[in-house]
Amino acid sequence: MLLCDFHIHSTFSDGRHSVRELVDYYGHSGFDCIAITDHWCDRTSFLGKGARILDRTLTPETFPAYLETIHEQNERALRLYGMHVLAGVEITRNYFSNARSAHYIGIGISEAVNPELTIEEGLRALREQGALTIAAHPVSNGKLEKQTLHLWDRREELRPLFDAWEVGSGEHWFSEVFDSGLPMVASTDLHRLNQIGGWKSLVRSASHPEAILEAVRSQKIEFRRFQPRVSVDGFAWACPTQHSLSSLDILHRF
Repeated sequence: MLLCDFHIHSTFSDGRHSVRELVDYYGHSGFDCIAITDHWCDRTSFLGKGARILDRTLTPETFPAYLETIHEQNERALRLYGMHVLAGVEITRNYFSNARSAHYIGIGISEAVNPELTIEEGLRALREQGALTIAAHPVSNGKLEKQTLHLWDRREELRPLFDAWEVGSGEHWFSEVFDSGLPMVASTDLHRLNQIGGWKSLVRSASHPEAILEAVRSQKIEFRRFQPRVSVDGFAWACPTQHSLSSLDILHRF
């Protein structure tokens, strides 16, 4: 079983840590595979324009360096930690209305995807390059913050275009997703190192990027809580612990 986190942000968008820092953190924490999935915001909405002004989004200008950095850090991670680092993106469409807002992830990307495409067009563009497609935090987490509910409201219509829906996002567990019968994945949505605790995916797969992504598509996956240890030199080194959720001791999807 491979310990994986498929939703992580770096300084290429709104994360606080460089890709190199993230690699060292996750590598020392015993992960087998991670995906860097920085935001790429549309430029048509007011919030999307603001993200560009504040340098909180990938752009056509920064995307080549983003891919090159992830490729370089993947080689380093494999050499030092035996850990794969996959290139991903979180297409981000934020509006003042939660019902219009939607975030979706592509993992295993090699080309840019225009965030101004329709959701259907964007997902097909990701699929065409062989990327794994994930609906990010599709239901409410119960907090007074921006929610992204558009994908969930259209889940039956969009079902064929998504390989997985986030059932766990950091400390948040989405019962609606778990009960839906949709394919699932659990990740961190990490922006700061102290957010590492929470739900993660254990994937039954060979240690190879394509095999890992195919195992998620095939739902050879289970979900566990990941509990941080004490801070060491500014890093909260972490360890996996089995979760407890009512009568479900281990959430299998084999």
